[in-house]
Amino acid sequence: MKQLEGTWLNAYEENEGDTLAYRPNSYAFPPSRGRAGFAIQPFGRFIQYDIAPTDGLTDRPGTWTAKSPTKLRIHFDDNSQPDYTLEVVSLEEGVLRVIRR
Repeated sequence: MKQLEGTWLNAYEENEGDTLAYRPNSYAFPPSRGRAGFAIQPFGRFIQYDIAPTDGLTDRPGTWTAKSPTKLRIHFDDNSQPDYTLEVVSLEEGVLRVIRR
C-alpha cells in the first residue's frame, strides 16, 4: 500500500472501459477543465477530489481500509456518499489503474 500513497488525478484520456487511469498530480497533464482524483495518505486517511461547479476541486475527507493486497475500501467521514471499493488493476510506469466498485 505504501506505493499507492500520494495524490492521484484521473488521466481520463487513458481510461479503458471500467478501468480508470490515474497519474500523480505532478504529471504534466494536457489542458483540461478539471480532473477528479484522490489522495491516499498514511494511517488510513483518504481525500477524494471532485470537480467543483467553478471548475476547481472540492475535497471530501474519509478513510481507506485494505481489504486485500489489491482492494481498498473507501468510507467518507460525513457519510455523504456510499462506501466503495477501489480495486488496483496495475501500477506501472507512473500509471495507477483501478476499478471502482
